Amino acid sequence: MRVIVVGAGVLGASTAWHLARAGADVLVCDGAHEGRATAAGAGIICPWVSDATDQSFYRLYTAGGRYYETLVEHLEQDGKTDLGFRRNGALIVGDNPTEIAAYADELRQRRTQTPEMGQVEEMSPRDMRNLFPPLRDDLAGVFVTGGARVDGRRLTAAMLRAAQRHGATLWQGEAALDISGTTLIGVRVNGARIAADMVIVTAGVWAPALLADMGIALPVLPQRGQILHLRLPNQNTDDWPVILPPGSHYLLAFEDSRIVAGATRERDAGLDYRVTAAGQAELLLEALRIAPGLGTATVVETRVGFRPATADGRPLLGAVPGAPLLVGNGLGAAGLTIGPIAGRQLARLALGETAELDLRPFDPTRDMHAGWRGPELR
Repeated sequence: MRVIVVGAGVLGASTAWHLARAGADVLVCDGAHEGRATAAGAGIICPWVSDATDQSFYRLYTAGGRYYETLVEHLEQDGKTDLGFRRNGALIVGDNPTEIAAYADELRQRRTQTPEMGQVEEMSPRDMRNLFPPLRDDLAGVFVTGGARVDGRRLTAAMLRAAQRHGATLWQGEAALDISGTTLIGVRVNGARIAADMVIVTAGVWAPALLADMGIALPVLPQRGQILHLRLPNQNTDDWPVILPPGSHYLLAFEDSRIVAGATRERDAGLDYRVTAAGQAELLLEALRIAPGLGTATVVETRVGFRPATADGRPLLGAVPGAPLLVGNGLGAAGLTIGPIAGRQLARLALGETAELDLRPFDPTRDMHAGWRGPELR
């Protein structure tokens, strides 16, 4: 079976790897666009503390976190261990000890349904600073031992290499759907026409333009995220936990004395691939408000990524009726958590198997305009 995956971010890489492991003939095409969300993503894996009220999304989100144990094990079997993955725990911090204590009780209740969250422990400011020294000394916090971090670039590269180990082919180039009349027959890339039994589009914010040729209006818009990378000279930061204050900002550490501070969420920036003064100021102010000890850190870089966002916050995962076409998109800020398990589900669908998760809430055609014309099955 020939399957073409268009888009080699974390979702496309996972899809290709799972397909190749199952014996499919896989071709991955990627346009190497600036601003791909995976390349800029921070890498927090701690879905259990999410404030999401959409239960369908929360179930998918936590399933993604749970899947990481299997993912790491299977990649190790394929000889891929450089993922930047480490389960250092996560500290949820705030100014109000009463609110933090109430939140700790809520997390303990959630833990009955998601034991992979690990232990939930309220911590003193001193204990928190022992774990993450730059923190303010007047914060309240609760520690969740199951929290983890992963390097999205290294994880994605590992899955692509593992897919190639199983026979997949990777082409760099801008792909277009190859359509005969209204029938999808494959893709065109680098001047070549490649037929396929199934096409899977995981091209993030570039997917709507790709699918427009089939009359498909994919309801995805870019949300720009700017993420700051700092380095603390002569500090061993490898085992520092993720720091989660209220709101959308966070801190996490990697093994090379690097601290990542994020993130902006800009809905009206389009595909403007720039670091802005306002974005840089927001990141620095929020980081130093929570961890003033970072004031001596070196500014290394600011990464920019375009998260594919949907109006209702739910991903787009599944088949387009009447065509040999699957869509994976709209993971938003949860891409590095959901991407690996979502790729596994898309691979199963492509192989004619039933998805392990209920994907009905994530039907990719649910919000398409009423005039959408479905492509014909070839």
